[in-house]
Amino acid sequence: MLSISKQTDYACRVILHLAMLPHGERVTAQDIAKRRLIPRAFVRRVITQLANAGLLTTTRGASGGLELARPASEINLLQVVEAMEGSIVLNGCTENPQACPLMKVCSVHEAWVGARQALMAELSRSTFDKLAQRGVILSPVSLDLA
Repeated sequence: MLSISKQTDYACRVILHLAMLPHGERVTAQDIAKRRLIPRAFVRRVITQLANAGLLTTTRGASGGLELARPASEINLLQVVEAMEGSIVLNGCTENPQACPLMKVCSVHEAWVGARQALMAELSRSTFDKLAQRGVILSPVSLDLA
């Protein structure tokens, strides 16, 4: 099965939660974990990776917390997936064609390249401002799922 990891799913939940908040509002990791059903054991690890990728910022202290590092319109699913998983590679030949001895005679390579490009384009178009707008429609009353 081709799928993203649970940590990538959690990372998307973290970014979506922050994108749905009013601009400049900060929340704690524990608040996000509770409201987005993320196990506490994972939330810190996910937040560290997202902060290292420049997608969110963390501030310590009484008025601290988490917030997006830039506007939600400038953060997309591809960036989150790559921050958590690394490059999208459906087959090794899409990233390193020289490594395949059959490259010159393989018609499947073109299909892999096309599928990879289509997936990356779709994930790039899925910005968190749009996802947050849809999230408000799906959950207009409250983000408190617990």
